[in-house]
Amino acid sequence: MFNWIINSVAWNYNERQIKSLLPLVQKINTLSDSMDVWTDDEIKARSWELKSIVSQINLPKKIKDKEGNWKLESNHSPLDEYLPEAFALVKQAAKRLAGTSYTIKGNEVVWNMVPYDVQIIGGINLHKGKISEMKTGEGKTLVATMPAYLNALTGRGVHVITVNDYLTSRDSDQMRILFEFLGMSVGCVTKGTPPHMRRAEYEKDITYVENSELGFDYLRDNLVKSLDDRSVLRRPLYYGIVDEVDSILIDESRTPLIISEPDSEPTEKYAYYAQIVPTLTPSKTKKKVSKWFLAELLNKEDEETTEDQGDYFVDEKLKTVSLSSQGIEKLEKILNVENIYRDLWYEEIHHIENALKAYACYTNGKEY
Repeated sequence: MFNWIINSVAWNYNERQIKSLLPLVQKINTLSDSMDVWTDDEIKARSWELKSIVSQINLPKKIKDKEGNWKLESNHSPLDEYLPEAFALVKQAAKRLAGTSYTIKGNEVVWNMVPYDVQIIGGINLHKGKISEMKTGEGKTLVATMPAYLNALTGRGVHVITVNDYLTSRDSDQMRILFEFLGMSVGCVTKGTPPHMRRAEYEKDITYVENSELGFDYLRDNLVKSLDDRSVLRRPLYYGIVDEVDSILIDESRTPLIISEPDSEPTEKYAYYAQIVPTLTPSKTKKKVSKWFLAELLNKEDEETTEDQGDYFVDEKLKTVSLSSQGIEKLEKILNVENIYRDLWYEEIHHIENALKAYACYTNGKEY
C-alpha cells in the first residue's frame, strides 16, 4: 500500500512536469514548421546570427549560500528566451539532413533522426539541469543535441560526458553532421587522444569526452605551472551533459582518480641496487621468525643458524621478500657497513627491499 502511494505521488509529479512543458514544445514545433520555407543558407545564417547575439548576454554568476554551497545567483537563465528558436533550428536541421549518408566508425549510415515531442521534453529538462530518464533506444544521443546546441551558442564550450570511449567516438561521429550543419565545431577526447591534440579538441564548441579522461585532464591542468599549458581549464567550465548519469556519478565515482607528478629523486640508486640483488641466493626453506627478531637485527646476538638458509625468503602468495641473517651479512660486506639497519638511512633500506622484491617476485618487461 505504501509503495503504491509513493509511486502514485511520483507519477503525478512527473506527469504535471511534462504537461507544464507541452505549450513550450508546441511553440518549438510551430517555429520549426515555419522554417520549412527557408533555404539551407538561411538556416545556417540564422544560427550564426543567433550565436553572435547569445554570446554577448550576461549569464547568472555562481555564488555561495549561507551553508557554503555554490548556486546560481538567479534561477532564471537568459538562455530560456532563446530556447524555442534554438531547439527549432536543431529540429529543422535534422529534418533537412534526412537521407544524407555519412560514416560512423568506418560504416556508412543514413541520417534518419528527427526529434519527437518526448525527446524535445527531455532536452528541455537537460537544459534546466534535471535528469531525463529514458530507456535504451529512445534516442538519448539526439536528445542531448538540443541543450548542447543552445548552451554552445554562448561560445563558452559544452562537454558531453560519456561512460566509455566507444560511446564518445560513436556519438561525436553520429552528431557531428548535425552540429556542423548549424555551424558548430565538434571535438572528441578518448584515451587514445594524444596530449598535444587535447587542447584543440576542448576548444571546440561541443566536446564529447569519456568521463575518466575529463577527470584526469582536469587534474593535469591543476599540476601545470603555466595557464598556457592547460587543456580543459583554458576557459572556465560552463555546461556539461552527463550520459548514463547513474553509472558515472555513482558506479564510476567509487574508483578514485589519482594523479601525481614525476618523482624528482635520482634514479641511479635503483640501478645500483638492481645490480647487487642478483648476487643474493633465495632460500629453499620457509622463513622462521624468532621472538627477538628486531633485537637480533640491531645487536646481532643469538643469531639462529639454519643449514641452507639462503640470503632471502620469498612468499609467492603475498609477493613479498625478506632478507635472512646470511643475506644481511652478505649485503653488509658488499656495502662496507657494520649494520645496514643501523648505519644506512631508511631510504637506502627502501631501495634495497624494492630492488630485491622486483627481482624475486616480478618479471622484468612484463610486470614492470
